[in-house]
Formats: sequence, C-alpha cells, structure tokens
Amino acid sequence: MASICFYFQVHQPLRLRHYTVFDKNTHYFDDYKNSSICRKVANKCYLPSNRLLLDIIRRFEGRFRIAYSITGVLLEQLHSFSPEVMSTFDALAETGCVEFLAETYYHSLSFLYSRDEFIEQVNKHSETIEYLFGQKPRVFRNTELIYNNDLAALVESMGKFEAIISEGANHILGTRSPNFVYRPKYCEKLKLLLKNYSLSDDIAFRFSNRNWPEWPLTSEKFARWISDVNGNGNVVNLFMDYETFGEHQWEDTGIFDFMRHLPEQILRHPDNDFKTPSEIVQTYEPVDTVDVPHLISWADTERDLSAWLGNAMQSNAIHELYRLEKKIKKTSDEKIISDWRKLQVSDHFYYMCTKYFADGDVHKYFNPYDSPYDSYINFMNVLNNLQSRCAKPALLNTKSLTKNALTGENYLTEQATESICQP
Repeated sequence: MASICFYFQVHQPLRLRHYTVFDKNTHYFDDYKNSSICRKVANKCYLPSNRLLLDIIRRFEGRFRIAYSITGVLLEQLHSFSPEVMSTFDALAETGCVEFLAETYYHSLSFLYSRDEFIEQVNKHSETIEYLFGQKPRVFRNTELIYNNDLAALVESMGKFEAIISEGANHILGTRSPNFVYRPKYCEKLKLLLKNYSLSDDIAFRFSNRNWPEWPLTSEKFARWISDVNGNGNVVNLFMDYETFGEHQWEDTGIFDFMRHLPEQILRHPDNDFKTPSEIVQTYEPVDTVDVPHLISWADTERDLSAWLGNAMQSNAIHELYRLEKKIKKTSDEKIISDWRKLQVSDHFYYMCTKYFADGDVHKYFNPYDSPYDSYINFMNVLNNLQSRCAKPALLNTKSLTKNALTGENYLTEQATESICQP
C-alpha cells in the first residue's frame, strides 16, 4: 500500500518599511507592500489552488485528502487584505478531507532561542486554528521543517500532538527510505513523518526546468513513480510551499493541469490512496527510530540553518532580538509585545542571507531589499526603536493580555510586577 500525503506550507511575511536611524514612528511594517503582495499571491496561487483542490475533493468524493500549515501572520493578512481566500479555506475545512497542522504562530525560530516563547506561539497558533476551522491540530511542523531530537522531545512533552514532520535528508536516513513512519529518538509516543524530498522537489522546483532530463513532467509519469513505492514503502510524503502552484511555477507551465489530473492517475493503481498526516499516523506503525542530534531544515542543498543563521549579521540580529525578551514582556504592553513577535518572523533573517546573493538565487525571491546588508541595517534600526520603547513606564500588571487579531480572544501570559522595563 502506498499512501500519498500532500502537505502545503502557506506563508507570507510581514515586510518592514524603510526605516532609518532617525525615524521615530513606531509603525514598522509596510502595509502597502504587504497588502499588494498578499493580494497578488492570492490571485495567482491561493484562490485558484484552493478552488482546484476543492473541486478535486468533491469530484473524488473524499478519496483525495490534503493538509495545510498556515502561519498566523498570513492568516491575519488574509483576514485584512484577502478575505475571499479565507472563505475558500473555510470551504476546504468543511469537506472533512483537509487537515490543518500546528506550528509557531509567527513562523519564527523561537525554538532555538526561547522555549517559553516557542510554547506560547505554538499554543496561540493551535487555538487560532481551532477557532477558525474547528480542528485541534494533532500534527506539528516547525518553521521551515527545522528539527532535531530536542525539538521532538519538547513537542512530545506538550502532550498535544501525535506526530511531527521534517525533512527526509539523506545524512540522517543513511540507507533507509523516507517512505515509512519513524519514531524520533528519546520519544515514546510521538511519530515522525519525513518528506520525500526527491519527489516533492520534482514538483516544487524542477517542474518547469526544460534542462531537466525528465521534463516535461506529466501526471501519468509522476503517478508511475508514486506507484513504484508499493512494496518498498508505506507512505509518500509530498511536502512543499503552497506558492509552488501559480507563483513559483506559473500557470503557463501547466502546473494546475498537472495537479488537476494527478489524483486520477494515482488512484488508478489499486494499492494507492491519499491520507492526511494524522491518518498516516493512525494507519502505520514506526519501523525504526531516527536519531537527529544536529539541527536540520528543508532549505537549500545543505538542509541546515545557514539560510537564516549563516553569517555574522544574521547571528547578531537574532541574538539581539531574543535578548530583549524579558524586557519586552515586562512592559505588559500589548503593542510592544506584538511588534517584537512580528520581528521574529524568520524571513527577516532570510533576507540577510549572503550565500548566493551574487548568483540571484532563491534567497532574492520576494526580497524587498537591494542587498542583505540593507536588510540588516533596516532591521536593526527598527529593533533599536523597539528597545527604546521598553524604557517608557508601563501600567503595573501581573498578567499581560495579548489579543489574537483573528479570534479577538485574550491570551494570558504571566509577567513580573515591575512597571518599568530596565534598560
């Protein structure tokens, strides 16, 4: 049996406006750019993709099943700028064939720097997903599939999740296949689902590459590759950015037609089916334990963290950001805490990447800056202003009420009783 598991990451960052050292305005984000890009991607990707997949689900009467992980920062943008997209996600949720996963609300690297902040963000995201779509997330994915043994142990200790997903990198699997369910090392209950990066990247990155020996990729050809897994594995985890459809791979490449016909071709094999991540977990038992002592991700060929933390600018910026955590939270100021969390969005550090800047690599895609150095300077100017706001008196309060922009509900966070943030 080969169960195909489609999972899509859905995310757009909050981009900063041009901010100089002399700027004193505490509104840091470029509303015009964020709204225009959100609407652009909605029209090219989210709306046509949601409508297509909804049609496929209905056409196959529930036999086609998928999963999404939608960041909190994108949910807020869709709520404000493209509410019609939210209505299509609602329609998908109502089919009963779509699963929504949990992650950090702000698509952050908080696991690396603050476990308390990480847990708060995961809880906030899970509660938002339940409020919007009526599902309690049962499977967790970390930002950019960043993962190691410690993350799995922390996620298991939260007691909320049945599985965690990550990259099926060769250097952690060795001769083993990603087409099975595994158990993270040091975990007793949590299961591990690994991305089949070869087949996933055939769609996400190679689909329109005319120099690729397998071009053009047809639904019939890809379905044959899927069917070949039968007898050599239980699952085929196809994990990719949702923007693959219509944005990274434009409509004129044939990507939508490919997806429209793919389920029919896959289901022609009697041993193939589609399952969501939680259904995979319920169906298959782990065949082995996977030990991942060092951090991995799904980024670039290295599958490491160098896209976000590979140079001194990135390291300095993120260390200074998290160094402010206690000061920020002691203010009990809802706006200051919200701004600080929005600065945690991993894209801010991705824009500072210098790895392939001269070659016009994917690191420049959607990048609003002329260079990584401009990104670093702009970010630090904003961070310095945010830090200066911590020195202003705040009302005495033992709890900070952070309101979710989508649900309108308050989230309580225990704080110290100091009324002034010490510089």
